[in-house]
Amino acid sequence: MPELGKGENIAVGPGTIVAELHAVGGTVDLSALLVAADGKVRSDDDLVFYNQPSAESGAVRHLAADAAGPERVEMNPAVLPSDVDRVVLVGSCDPDDASRTFRDVEDVLVCAAQLGADSVKFRPPSLTDGERAVLLMELYRRGETWKLRAIGQGYADGLAGLATDFGIDVAEEPGEPEEPAQATDAQTTPAAPPMSLRKPPLGTISLDKGSQVSMSLDKADRELVVTVTLEWDGGSDQRRRKGADLDLYALFVPASVALRGERPPGTLITANKRSRPASDSDTAKKGKGADVVYYKRLGSLKNRPFIRLDGDARVPGRETLRIARPDQQGYVLLCAYSAVSNGFGSFRSFGAKVVVTDGRGSTVTVPLYENTKTRYWVAIALVDFTDGDGAAIHHIEAYSARMTERRPVLHPDGTVEMNAGPVEFKRR
Repeated sequence: MPELGKGENIAVGPGTIVAELHAVGGTVDLSALLVAADGKVRSDDDLVFYNQPSAESGAVRHLAADAAGPERVEMNPAVLPSDVDRVVLVGSCDPDDASRTFRDVEDVLVCAAQLGADSVKFRPPSLTDGERAVLLMELYRRGETWKLRAIGQGYADGLAGLATDFGIDVAEEPGEPEEPAQATDAQTTPAAPPMSLRKPPLGTISLDKGSQVSMSLDKADRELVVTVTLEWDGGSDQRRRKGADLDLYALFVPASVALRGERPPGTLITANKRSRPASDSDTAKKGKGADVVYYKRLGSLKNRPFIRLDGDARVPGRETLRIARPDQQGYVLLCAYSAVSNGFGSFRSFGAKVVVTDGRGSTVTVPLYENTKTRYWVAIALVDFTDGDGAAIHHIEAYSARMTERRPVLHPDGTVEMNAGPVEFKRR
């Protein structure tokens, strides 16, 4: 795989090129600009990103991160119009969080792959002067040939400042309505509103097994409350007669002690694979890897931990948890406990699922897929508030060992250990 240094270039064929963005230590968004020979875009339609995922009938397309791979841009040089001189790939920090810079990102890598050819990769130099966007790589014309060039130029003003330099009209206050234009006697075509870089809400989605999604949050918004519900219907009349009392537990690590470890948050580990000093092992076995909000310790929204459970539902229905002050949160592991003579039915047979919503247009359902029986605990989802986009929601679905009452443990690095916490029986 050829690796380009800053300013170096390499010839490519006319086939479709797929550029993937990889980042470690922080979230980086990928976008593309279609640029004319004068160094400017032809119109605002030439910015391809999460709010505008295609240009020139799909000649350049933005693809969000999914099971097929990380965030990527597809470019087909063979069908680009002649007045497009180059396509510039851009990496940028979350436009909704001005505090995020590339100083928070440990490593950025862009890989450009073309069918039948070796992939080309480029790592921009470290950006430590407050840069919030970077020109990564460009696909450009040289006569009848197309080439890729590594750039690595940073921008302190982020995607908005970079886009403005290329001739795009960007809204200064994303999401706020523009002042209406004054009426005139002459008939004129209304000017297009400035482009908003604010990330759209997710809408209503359901996670696939083992998948994750990022929910964009303004962590400085003191009015923002993330609501979590554990919902279940008992599954059947027979199941309900045997008992269908589920309890929602929120194991949490505050932002002040949250770590970024060697393993990604949400990784399941065993006792002999803890990435922690040996002196901490006894503490972990006792379940001190995280604090907890549950029916005996409802928590608080006005004071730490800024997490509160509304109460204990002893019949099928729902239990609701609210999470405030996302800037104070590190990791929150959402678990369900099967309480009081529930028999041997699986959590899935109870119709159990977790639903997470920000109240701003994003609702994520985390279902269960396995019919695992004779288990008292299931870790359903991890909400990672250390994610640069806002909150990454991971589908976990990890079950306790057969017939054990030991609670799961959430470690400071966001890893999850089953069968390692304390035992506490629920009695009526």
